[in-house]
Amino acid sequence: MSITIRGGRALLDAHWSDAPLHIEIDAIDGRGKLVSQTVAETNGPTATVGRSSQDRALVFDATDLLVLPGLVDIHGDTFERIIEPRPRVRFDLDLALRETDRQLVSNGITTAFHGVTWSWEPGLRSREAAIEIMSAIVRLAPALAADNRIHLRHETFDIDAGDEIIAWMNRGVVGCLAFNDHMTGTIKDRHRPEKMAKMIERSGLTAADFDALVERTYARRDEVPASLNRLAAAARAAAVTVLSHDDLSPEQRSWFRERGASIAEFPTTVETARAAVAAGDPIVFGAPNVMRGGSHTGCPSAAEMAGAGLCTILASDYYYPALLAAPFKLAADGVLPLERAWSLVSAGPARALGLDDRGSLLPGHRADIVLIDNTTAGVPIVVATIVDGRLRYLTDPQRLART
Repeated sequence: MSITIRGGRALLDAHWSDAPLHIEIDAIDGRGKLVSQTVAETNGPTATVGRSSQDRALVFDATDLLVLPGLVDIHGDTFERIIEPRPRVRFDLDLALRETDRQLVSNGITTAFHGVTWSWEPGLRSREAAIEIMSAIVRLAPALAADNRIHLRHETFDIDAGDEIIAWMNRGVVGCLAFNDHMTGTIKDRHRPEKMAKMIERSGLTAADFDALVERTYARRDEVPASLNRLAAAARAAAVTVLSHDDLSPEQRSWFRERGASIAEFPTTVETARAAVAAGDPIVFGAPNVMRGGSHTGCPSAAEMAGAGLCTILASDYYYPALLAAPFKLAADGVLPLERAWSLVSAGPARALGLDDRGSLLPGHRADIVLIDNTTAGVPIVVATIVDGRLRYLTDPQRLART
């Protein structure tokens, strides 16, 4: 079965095709690729990407729609709120992850790296929860619509996690590894109840027990550098991309870069972002930051960073719909043209993660495509999502015909 997309305005290799677009996706062994790219004159100019050797085909009328590469989400943890919508109110993992998958494709996300936190904290971000969630993602992935992957967020003060995390990386199921340090901020804010309330509630501990846990964990701070060196070396050996999270300074970013952390995720100062881009590092900021007009934690404005060339990737972070809407807002606000803004959610994260088979509508790439109705200002609507050559989401069946 092939899918042919006719009409629409397509983003081909970072430029717009204003001619009617004709894309054919050959589904081979259940997978789809864009296999050729030609331009022909047949009743007017037609750009053709792909071919079909199948007798049966679906024809999709994309008139008045944008045809774009599927979104690649380098870091999303909205699934946590689907598993546990209220503190200590938890739902079945299979149910929650299948619902997460539906939210992904309905927002045009064709590749998702779920930010699974492995922390010294008890509760949803504990060792036990991380193993349970990762196991479920690996088990369910073949049956899910989007390409669901693991972004393992290692809390650097969880010294005893090293052996198990290395084993998970060696299994080949960890898509990327991030080094997170929320302990330093916890120590700074531990005597401010309004700052600590969320972490304490999430842990399920009393305030006194949580404070004692923080004290015991922080007492091992001298062991952190050696632990990180070991994990970074194991990640390199396993060909796992490494990120450093919330870098506080250019010096900290440099320290992590020297250990193979190639991506700067949410640098907390403009100076740190400048140092990262000067070194050629991909830089991640949050799409919710763009949509809200700034960071809710006082960090740099993602829109300003994108406009200054200090942001090469946007992540959904804690809100999947923001990843779809943010490029359109950047374009509407005159920060970046849409074709450049879209690269922040497609080609940019794909390149940074070493996924050379997606992120652009190019010959040989996976057929990961999102078709968007952008007629309502500020509210891009996903009409269809195609993942690996298969139609996974559709809101307007009248656009489909069978040949």
